[in-house]
Amino acid sequence: MSFGFLGIQFGWGLQMANMSAIYSYLGADADSLAMLWLAAPVTGVLIQPLVGQSSDRMWTRLGRRRPFILGGAILASLALVLMPNCPSVWMAAGLLWVLDGTINASMQPFRALVADKLPDEQNSQGFAIQSLFIGLGGTIASALPWMLTNWFGVAADNTPGHIPQSVRLSFYIGAAAFFLAVLWTVSSTTEYPPSDAELKAIRARKFDWTLGLGDIFALVLHLPRRMWELGLVQFFTWIGMFAMWVYFSPAVASHIFHAAKGSPEMEAAGAWSGFCFAAYNVVCFFFSFVLLWGTKYTGPKVMHVLCLAVGAIGLATVPLAAEQHQLLFSMTAVGIAWASILSMPYAMLAPALPKEKVGVMMGMFNLFIVLPQIAASSLLGYILKTFLHSDPMNALVLGGASMGLAALLTLLVVNFKKSGGEAVKVVGGSGH
Repeated sequence: MSFGFLGIQFGWGLQMANMSAIYSYLGADADSLAMLWLAAPVTGVLIQPLVGQSSDRMWTRLGRRRPFILGGAILASLALVLMPNCPSVWMAAGLLWVLDGTINASMQPFRALVADKLPDEQNSQGFAIQSLFIGLGGTIASALPWMLTNWFGVAADNTPGHIPQSVRLSFYIGAAAFFLAVLWTVSSTTEYPPSDAELKAIRARKFDWTLGLGDIFALVLHLPRRMWELGLVQFFTWIGMFAMWVYFSPAVASHIFHAAKGSPEMEAAGAWSGFCFAAYNVVCFFFSFVLLWGTKYTGPKVMHVLCLAVGAIGLATVPLAAEQHQLLFSMTAVGIAWASILSMPYAMLAPALPKEKVGVMMGMFNLFIVLPQIAASSLLGYILKTFLHSDPMNALVLGGASMGLAALLTLLVVNFKKSGGEAVKVVGGSGH
């Protein structure tokens, strides 16, 4: 049931590791990179509630969720094939909107499918299996260009302004992996059909054209204090992560490989950046087991403070790397933080939520992931050009400072325990 998430993460992983490099190959300046990434958070805000509502109120021969999962996979796979063949920056930016929208359309019903099919006591295991495929898919996808060049002998492409062959092949492989993995889930998984009464109620339900925003606005004034506190933590955390996703590749190209725009060294820099992204995903996967053990002694709050502090140091010290392999020390630190980011905020939040509103409030909590990315997309380019000398390495330091501030803000989160000592375990996930 969760195997399709492996394919979905190929889409996310290739995008995270390669889009800034693709924009740079096509001639984009560092100042404009953040704005060109705006598609990612905006489509997450729009597509997920739209698809979620639509899949809730329909039933077809393929079921309720699987039509959206399959349709999104087909369109996302086509976008992955087209992306490395773009002749211009703006065509690549337009395709990124398509790619992000279709990946979100396929991903959102996957989470609902687990909730539909599993009993409550198996939900944690179901989402944990999804997280396993997230880590595995992200690792392979991020490292693909480097693997093709160094393991399989794909020749370097020295044509200025041209997307290298290793990147193009990686996107083709990712498209095939995306489609085939999702097809396996769609063809091997069934959905429980609704009763006649449920089917009648589903089809009679009116579509909410506010995409759920009406309910969200009604709840804003009643959010628990802990959500606002963790929301502030999330805001600065995700600014740090977004700065890394956007600026790590151009920073490595200019400072480590000393690659001029359109030079042969650009391909090597992009491939190594992808390898570094794969490295932090590997660290995230293994450090998750440390979190399971360590939080028994520290609790999620102290653990999150420590992990964010380590991640902040990792990002802020990227400029100290004298050669490419030293970057792996920074990526190890980021991987430790990433493991905590995907789980500890949810573990801190869940006990403070009213039981009857956990679903909608968890959905609202995701806005604290999306909004900082929209803010960073809109402002980081201006900040980089005006205050940071258009140097992408300075943006990474700024991202480290933002993550360090998030660590300090975590210390201000109020302590909260459910009466009776009830334990709550929530498994987080990645994406926009």
